[in-house]
Formats: sequence, C-alpha cells, structure tokens
Amino acid sequence: MHPMTPAPYRVRSRRPDRADTVTLALRPVAGPCPPFLPGQFTMIYAPGVGEIAVSISGRARSGGYVQTIRAVGAVSGALCRTRPGDVVGVRGPYGTAWDLPSAEGLDVVVAAGGLGLAPLRPVIRELAAHGSRYGRISLIVGTRTPATLIYPGELARWRDRHGIDVQVTVDHPDLAWKGRVGLVTRLIDRIVFEPRRTFAFVCGPEVMMQASAAELVRRGVAAGRVMLSVERNMKCGVGRCGHCQLGPLLTCLDGPVLSYERAAGLLAVREL
Repeated sequence: MHPMTPAPYRVRSRRPDRADTVTLALRPVAGPCPPFLPGQFTMIYAPGVGEIAVSISGRARSGGYVQTIRAVGAVSGALCRTRPGDVVGVRGPYGTAWDLPSAEGLDVVVAAGGLGLAPLRPVIRELAAHGSRYGRISLIVGTRTPATLIYPGELARWRDRHGIDVQVTVDHPDLAWKGRVGLVTRLIDRIVFEPRRTFAFVCGPEVMMQASAAELVRRGVAAGRVMLSVERNMKCGVGRCGHCQLGPLLTCLDGPVLSYERAAGLLAVREL
C-alpha cells in the first residue's frame, strides 16, 4: 500500500469524555493492527473532510488503537461525531516514542496540561503496571476548568490502586471544585523526587511545557532526562511535505518526542 493511502479502520466504541472531547477505539477492517510505541501518533482521515495527526492514547481491548480527540476544527469535529460502526482512514503509527527504558530505576515525574494527558496515558499505564521498576512516581495535571479534565476515573485509579502521587490543578474553578487552583508548575513544589535521579515526561500547550521543563531543570533534573512532545502542523506524517518543520527538524520524523536538551533552543525562537 502506498504510504499516503490510509487503511480503513472501524470505530468499535465511542466514549464522550467532555462536551467537545471523545475517546474512540479503532480497529482495522482487515488484517492486524500495526504495533505502536507510547508517544507515537497516527494520521486519521475523516472521509470527505480531511486528515489530522492524533496521538495514540492506548491499545484497545479489541486489538486496535485508543485515541482521544477534541473538536477544534472541521476534521476533528467530524471525527468526534463518528459512531460505532463508522469507518475512518488511518495511517501510521509514526514518530518517536517516550523513552521509558531510560526512566527505569529513577524517580519519574509526568506533567500534563489539558489534552496533553492523552499522549501520556500509555506512559502512565506502563508506570502503573510495572511500578517496581521505577522510583517514586508523580503525575501532575493542569486543566482550564474541572469540566475540561479528561480521564478523571483513571486518575483516581492510578492514585488509589497503583500508589501514584496524582496532583490536579485548574485555572478556573467552579463552586464544587475542592482541589488546587493555579498553574501546573506550582504542583512541582508538592511532589517528592530526587532531581539528580529523576526522569520526566511533559506534554501540553507549548508554553506549559517550556515552563515545566525549565522549572524541573532549574531544580536539578538533567535536560536530557526531560522529554517533551512537540506539535507542529503535520500534514503527511512521513517527512515529505515539510509543514511540521521545527528549525532543522521535522517533527513527524525527529519527533514528536524530543528531549528538552534538544528542543529548548528551538522552542525559544518565536514562531519557529
């Protein structure tokens, strides 16, 4: 099959997460589902509308992909409106992965902003399943409002069943909110880790990633041990179109997962 030709995948299940966000389980119409690594993405085609890059949030029980999508445009909106039984197109998986093997034996900090929790979900599930391989595990999550928080049930399970230190903050609380309020970087003060023996995974809006990574490095975490998931406007996913260029890098090939050591200088350049 030509690399730009999507394979047909059927929507096996659809779970509304929030008013504008759904989680889909997708399975190939024919043949096995290609394996993926945490941090990789696929290009998903909404028939007659277009194609977008979407991070893989996990493996479905049916053997396909779990992918969480927020309706922010024509393509994502069309994908969010799909129902079980509908068919979409999928290419991939593509891109670099979260470096979980390098985190073994170290404290782990996972920092997520908004929908950035979705690409980190496979990392957290791995940490929860094999916690004995790692030191202290902390998950800090920031979101705009309580209503925009995704995976609340899983956050509770990771905390209560797997002993992960889960801390959540919101920018704008409602009357029922009893948790923290403020920037996710403030939660770094509330978790326990040994900076020189820590590995971090960070995903969210770019300004949040830069601030979180810089704060972790300021506290002594090596920049090469802070991993970010960098987004640009991916069109082809295979390094042909150049739309996702970040300086000398193509984020669909060299990313999306990059170390802060490699990405810091590029992210500091305005509108690069």
